[in-house]
Amino acid sequence: MIKAIEVTKSFGATVAVDKVSFEVKPGEVLGFLGPNGAGKSTTMRMITGFLPLSAGKILIGDYDIEEDPINAKRLMGYLPENAPSYPDMSVEAFLHFCAAIRGLSGPQKEQAVEKAIETCHLGKVRRQIIDTLSKGYRHRVCFAQAILHDPPVLILDEPTDGLDPNQKHEMRLLIREMGKSKAIIVSTHILEEVEAICTRVAIIDQGRLVFNGSPAEMLAQSPQAGRVSVNILGPNAVEIRATLQKLPAVTDIQILKELPLWTSVLISSSKKDGLASAVKALLDSQKWDFNELHTETGRLDEVFRRITSLDSAQEVKK
Repeated sequence: MIKAIEVTKSFGATVAVDKVSFEVKPGEVLGFLGPNGAGKSTTMRMITGFLPLSAGKILIGDYDIEEDPINAKRLMGYLPENAPSYPDMSVEAFLHFCAAIRGLSGPQKEQAVEKAIETCHLGKVRRQIIDTLSKGYRHRVCFAQAILHDPPVLILDEPTDGLDPNQKHEMRLLIREMGKSKAIIVSTHILEEVEAICTRVAIIDQGRLVFNGSPAEMLAQSPQAGRVSVNILGPNAVEIRATLQKLPAVTDIQILKELPLWTSVLISSSKKDGLASAVKALLDSQKWDFNELHTETGRLDEVFRRITSLDSAQEVKK
């Protein structure tokens, strides 16, 4: 539903977006990440037809965003950065206005507005002037206009900005549910949001796409990913270290905590797959009691820093 082909945007001599290519299919939620100034918002604005391309092509469904912008935009709902709206209108009037712009009329328009108000929990503020709303409610009003016409494509720029924890949870559930059938791009700085709702991640840095894969593939690049931690009851740290060294491909054994009754250990190996099973088998063979044995999954924030670092960007698989 969304296809970016070597998309480029220049502002004079400055190349803000440099030959970025990716696709988003129905049933996918793409987390679009990048540091400030990386070209993320510029790319989003080109996808939605707000900015012209300097080179490349963007297809929304079968429509070129520049050659056939009206038909392309009919397929999309857009929540822009900072959630702009008309502050002097009531919530209800604004949504009726947006529905009319989308070509809805009569009972169809009324049903679309009512469904958006219900979906975004705007019932108690429906007749309130937008300028008097909290930031969280203004954001929800703008999200409501994006989904009014039930578009197959959603472009969401910081969709949970300004929402309280409960509202964020509701919004993430809503996006995840919509993502089962729609093609969705979510631009966010909140990495926990990526794990919560995204099926794929694209990271842009200095105008170039530096990562395109699943959240699991991103986590796998964390140095912590695959390490095994375990609490072992009984033997002392020296005996534990000597025994664990027998495991194949072990690269490091850290004693995290040593207490009279148990010792906490962190084990690293160059062969991450199956390490937990190998540790358990070894402990069973020694007849050592243990608890809290688990494999660490890594941290997205650490991988994000590595991928977008000038020193390490070339080391990371693109």
